[in-house]
Amino acid sequence: MACAVLLIVGSAFALRVQAQPAKSVVTTERARAELLAYAPEGVEPGKTVWVGLQLAHQPDWHTYWKNSGDSGLPTQLKWTLPPGVEAGEIAWPIPKKYPIGHLANYGYSGTVLLPVPLTVTPQFKPSLLGGDLQVKLKAQWLICRQECVPEEGEFALKISARSATALHADVFNASFQAQPRPLAGAGTVRIDGDTLKVSVPGLPAEAKGKVLGFFPETNEVIQTAAAVTQSWDGKVWNAVVPLSPQRSQSPAIMPLVLTLGDQGWRTEAQVVGQWPQVAAPAGVSPALEEALRRNSLSQPASAVSLTFAAALLGALLGGLILNLMPCVFPVLAIKVMGFARHADDRRGHRVSGLAFSAGVIVSFVLLGAILVALRAAGQQLGWGFQLQSPLVVATLAALFTVIGLNLAGVFEFGAFLPNRLATLESKHPVANSFLSGVLAVAIASPCTAPFMGASLGLAVTLPAPQALLVFAALGFGMALPYLAAGWIPGVARLLPRPGPWMVTLRQFMAFPMFATVTWLLWVLGQQSGIDGAASLLVLLVAMSMLIWSLTLVGRLRGFVGGISFVVLALLMWHAGHNITAVDVARPATAASEGSWQAWEPGRVEKILATGRPVFVDFTAAWCVTCQYNKKTTLANPAVMADLSAKSVALVRADWTRRDPAVTAALGQLGRNGVPVYVLYQNGRSPVVLSEILSVDEVRAAIASL
Repeated sequence: MACAVLLIVGSAFALRVQAQPAKSVVTTERARAELLAYAPEGVEPGKTVWVGLQLAHQPDWHTYWKNSGDSGLPTQLKWTLPPGVEAGEIAWPIPKKYPIGHLANYGYSGTVLLPVPLTVTPQFKPSLLGGDLQVKLKAQWLICRQECVPEEGEFALKISARSATALHADVFNASFQAQPRPLAGAGTVRIDGDTLKVSVPGLPAEAKGKVLGFFPETNEVIQTAAAVTQSWDGKVWNAVVPLSPQRSQSPAIMPLVLTLGDQGWRTEAQVVGQWPQVAAPAGVSPALEEALRRNSLSQPASAVSLTFAAALLGALLGGLILNLMPCVFPVLAIKVMGFARHADDRRGHRVSGLAFSAGVIVSFVLLGAILVALRAAGQQLGWGFQLQSPLVVATLAALFTVIGLNLAGVFEFGAFLPNRLATLESKHPVANSFLSGVLAVAIASPCTAPFMGASLGLAVTLPAPQALLVFAALGFGMALPYLAAGWIPGVARLLPRPGPWMVTLRQFMAFPMFATVTWLLWVLGQQSGIDGAASLLVLLVAMSMLIWSLTLVGRLRGFVGGISFVVLALLMWHAGHNITAVDVARPATAASEGSWQAWEPGRVEKILATGRPVFVDFTAAWCVTCQYNKKTTLANPAVMADLSAKSVALVRADWTRRDPAVTAALGQLGRNGVPVYVLYQNGRSPVVLSEILSVDEVRAAIASL
């Protein structure tokens, strides 16, 4: 049975990995950053190749221009390119002005592309096999609203050297249009006491007589927030601009950008006159320094205080406790039956325990490697990420339906599998035990036991070898009871002896399998809606009929089996797309239940600004622990009364489907999976509660407010 299971589980994970290709994207709670390329004439010496970082900001957030204004920092791009390829400077689009009290900044909101030209020289020699230009970028940007958060990302991109690349032509062309156009005539800047008198000729006719935006590329020269007095003298634009009392620059040439709506013009103005004495050199502006300080204080201590040794111990204990999670019970019960089958064979016990443990540990390491690799490629993923895919949920539901039918005695694999495959279990018991361990991990992976959350949260931030050791420790903890059962005689003697009872137990175990299928159907309903769940149920019925038909004999098997196959194929063609469809109504309503509000980026901060504390429940439909806590502790009348008495706002972050913003919020808390329960209060670090909540723990946390 486990051999057949391997094929289905392997398909599920393969499909999941294919569905999450490595992309040059980094998503945070505040922005989505993506590395794009544009090579309309291919990658050849003398041809222009453009790459650029596209920043899509969340509402009310902005990043900065090359001159950030009174505070802020411009976005920094550091390129790693093959020999023969050189990166130019950022072709900055025209900025906007953001007044902040008595200050003002220059930058971008919405979606902006920062394009960079690449110079391809004759020394560039693409590989004969790959034929790609490999581009790597490390970007750092400061993103601000009322508070400022420094962010960064590492990106990788392959540009075909054998053909044109123009998928993002519209994005690049729009950015080129948003860049300031050079003016034919040079402007002048005359120093007059504590002001600058600016004159710019050569502006186009559409700008004449209009009020223009004024953006100097040299920072720390003018009072950014001060009003600019403007006038026209024929075709010459004139302005009087106050100097900054903290001026630290004395340029001989001042590049200036003038704007009118979404149009802009650039000139390099000659400075005339003697600069006044400069102020003392400035470091980071006081406003920015305070914002960064507040941001650093907001990080929970758990995110930085956990050591690698503690993470290993937490993973070991978490894996051990994982055996008690209800989602693991059906598979482990089958394993106990396997141990009972070898009750009188001590060597068989030991070999089976070792093989099962190896399957568990290898599977955890493999799952961890996939998670670490996808995160390194820019994917915002966390523990249990595979069940965020409706396709994987549906595949597991089909798998457990097959296992349930087999346990119930509807069919035996030998009835329709080739004899070579059907006898694998008896011929290769070690492989069967190993694959049982793989199956146990496939089912256990959505669960988060105590001690696991902080360990996995740290693991994804560690170098790959250390991260994989944490996942291996998690697997070893889960496998430990089975190693003990195989190698400690006292434990082995506690196991039941084989007998007729095993047939009854096997049939009984079909019902936990069908219960697991019911749970998976409910999970799919949360992801794809009622149509998705109903479509999967119909397909499972049709699949069961096909399996049953293959147990028939003679001509009836071919006739009924053929009809069953056609019915299943038609249903998959007609209704299969419902399984992976996105339920657009779900995100808006799933978390808004009763007094609970749906989580979204910035909502917690907005509520805290009113003076109310906030309790956030990071949850997912496929997380059994989450649902247990939700129906018990979080529904307890005493807990709800305490929350109401303290006027605590209740917010629920639904992670059932992949949500990079929720993943980023979990990462800030030092966590990588659900459940996570956090209590926020102004002036205090976030309080992260246990994965398995108790009424006393929650009430004690509320009482401390």
